[in-house]
Amino acid sequence: MLTGVIDYGAGNLRSVCNALSMLKAEHKLVKDPSDLDGIDALIFPGVGAFGDSMENLEAQKLADPIREWATADRPFLGICIGYQLLFEGSEESPETPGLGVFKGQVKRFSKESKLKIPHMGWNNLKVMDPSDSLWNELPKSPFVYFVHSFFPCPEDEKLVSSTCKHGETFAASIRSGNITATQFHPEKSQSVGLQLIRNFLNSATVSVS
Repeated sequence: MLTGVIDYGAGNLRSVCNALSMLKAEHKLVKDPSDLDGIDALIFPGVGAFGDSMENLEAQKLADPIREWATADRPFLGICIGYQLLFEGSEESPETPGLGVFKGQVKRFSKESKLKIPHMGWNNLKVMDPSDSLWNELPKSPFVYFVHSFFPCPEDEKLVSSTCKHGETFAASIRSGNITATQFHPEKSQSVGLQLIRNFLNSATVSVS
């Protein structure tokens, strides 16, 4: 199986690729639509502003292919901004529409919060369905690494696969068929994150076989 890692000019490409190498997963960077040829699973790692990231995708002509990939329910893992861009829009860049794969908006943590924003560091998850293969061999309440000031609010609450609390409770991850997306960074979450990526790849292998 060949995994594509979207290179949109930002993001934790090295960390994600290092994680895939540790898992002995064959992978390559995706910089334009032609790079999607032969790809079985797609990872969209992210760091950056919603508007700038979307503009980069449009400039590289990747926005439509990514939207079509996710809409077709092909194996996809979105990380941080790669999670947020799946939704319709964000308070961070109100003028910029997202990919719109799922209904909902990306919101900022409340300015009234007494906790430090951005939410940065380790926090534990509340897993909605521990029987989901995504959580195989992981702790009941896994600790993962976050760096963010915004988070998606899915209109369909059934999408939410885990939540986290930082002053307010938010959707830390979603799961819909072969689509997985996380606000936290599995590539920076040590053994827990590595296992989660392994679980995603195992699920993707089953899907494409």
